[in-house]
Amino acid sequence: MAKAYSDARVADGPLLFVSGQTPQAPDGGIPGDITGQTRQIFQNMEAVLATHGADLTHLVKLTYYLRHVADLDGLRPALIDCLPDGPRPAGTLVEVNGFVDPRFLVEIDAVACLPRR
Repeated sequence: MAKAYSDARVADGPLLFVSGQTPQAPDGGIPGDITGQTRQIFQNMEAVLATHGADLTHLVKLTYYLRHVADLDGLRPALIDCLPDGPRPAGTLVEVNGFVDPRFLVEIDAVACLPRR
């Protein structure tokens, strides 16, 4: 299986720090499983990045917060599908006790390197 992260990434440009993205869709819906929640988070993150002239290729660091580390097997394939080909962002995984909404299984925050203008 392809690796869902890089051991290191070089950033050369202004950095954008993206707050933790939750799996809640704009319409309020929340997918029920880790794979669906991860996909929704990346859709949400794409929207945030787009407002700053960036996209998922500009991600250099992700921190994954999982309620259950056992969900890692469902998280990995979604990461590989959602992240563009090429260098993957560096990553850190943290297991947490819970989230503000008990339906959330995952939250992801990010650092992106914005394109130079």
